[in-house]
Amino acid sequence: MTSRDLTIGMIFLSQTAVGILGNFSLLCHYLSFHFTGCRVRSTDLILKHLTIANLLAILSKGIPQTMAALGVEDFLNDTGCKLVFYVHRVSRDVSLGTTCLLNIFQAIMISPRTSRCAELAVKAPKFIGTSIIFCWVLNMTVNIIVLVYVAGKDGITDKNDYGYCSAALHEKTVGTLYVTLVLFHDGFCLVLILWASGSTVFILLGHKQQVQHIYRNRVSPRSSPETRATQSILVLVSTFVCLCMVSSILHVCLATLRNPSWWLVNLSALIAAGFPTVSPYVLMSHDPTVSRPCFAWIRNTKSPKHIININSMCIHSG
Repeated sequence: MTSRDLTIGMIFLSQTAVGILGNFSLLCHYLSFHFTGCRVRSTDLILKHLTIANLLAILSKGIPQTMAALGVEDFLNDTGCKLVFYVHRVSRDVSLGTTCLLNIFQAIMISPRTSRCAELAVKAPKFIGTSIIFCWVLNMTVNIIVLVYVAGKDGITDKNDYGYCSAALHEKTVGTLYVTLVLFHDGFCLVLILWASGSTVFILLGHKQQVQHIYRNRVSPRSSPETRATQSILVLVSTFVCLCMVSSILHVCLATLRNPSWWLVNLSALIAAGFPTVSPYVLMSHDPTVSRPCFAWIRNTKSPKHIININSMCIHSG
């Protein structure tokens, strides 16, 4: 094992450990609401599935990639390779889909009651569970193609080697169809995320202008809840969009190039696990319900003077 392999192996190991710790902690936080009697927000169900998808994405990519980089050979057979690649693609796409769903839901929920979304805001929480199930089923169906082209390192002859598994070099027509499907799925979700996040920022800024006289009378230099929520949205969305775009481009390169380089394979794996690793820490740093006791959240939600806790509701838009 060369020093290059050892270095990338330790990087993968560190990224995997950090990602698992963050997502598992966040998942335990949301699950604890059911046992402590805390009030559950409508977005918590989406966030739980987002965290589960992130965990699966990290486990299915980080652990095999770490073992391969550290010199472990032939630890996955044909079935294992198919399962690992399939789980990673499904969980990665579900993570993107649930993030898209989260942004759209929040844009609807904070829309002015005089807008066309007022009636939709009342019905939206009822369809969260159905939408999440649809997201899982859709991505599990679309990614069945992965089971056809992925195999163990000795399973196929004309192949691209990804270190611990291989992918068949398929015909140009099939490859073009697969790349088009990936780009359409990712591009469509990213457009919806940008639209929903932009709408949310626009609504928050409009609300800030309406209550500007309240903040003018304040002595405290602290920024308004709308400003903090807007900043959180911009940070989360920009992080997600950048990592997702780079990941999609690298994935397309791997799917179309013959014999991709060692650097391209490992860089693609690192970027693919980038957002699932970073997102729980970004969420925890901006979500007051993670760092505050349960009774503080209940007290805030029952306060008649508390508008809608915009800052805690909208910060997850990444």
